[in-house]
Amino acid sequence: MEYYSTMLDINEKDLAILALLKKDAKLKTQEISQRTGMPVTTVHNRIKKLEENGIITRYCAMVDNKKLGINISAYVMINVEYRTLSCKKISQAKLAKDIKKNPLVDEASIVAGGTDIIIRIHAKNIDELNGFIINRLRDMDGVANTHTLVVLNEIH
Repeated sequence: MEYYSTMLDINEKDLAILALLKKDAKLKTQEISQRTGMPVTTVHNRIKKLEENGIITRYCAMVDNKKLGINISAYVMINVEYRTLSCKKISQAKLAKDIKKNPLVDEASIVAGGTDIIIRIHAKNIDELNGFIINRLRDMDGVANTHTLVVLNEIH
């Protein structure tokens, strides 16, 4: 906790507000006030400060994908081939951004270790996942190989 406080003057009260908002971004200022014991105006001002300092960057909704007919979640680890057959150099960041443009891809992260990029995919079914990996992802310039991990159960 001290690491945060030295970076941008964040204290325990700010962390308490952030923890509540991470669990439920729709919480009203009054509800946060009641749960933290801080006055409503203090909560409001602290949230505004967190937004202005870029600590809170956006608010989002958690969606139950299964109710939308999206039944498969997977992580795909991608190794980058930094030079194509035509000796064209591939940028890892550009490749990750290009992959992220696909509507099946929720997240794309550049990572260190034995893998260069990890993506999170949501697909309607195994056929849609397979089609994306085989026909799109593996055909992209710069994708050397992939390793797919299908999610069995998500814990929220």
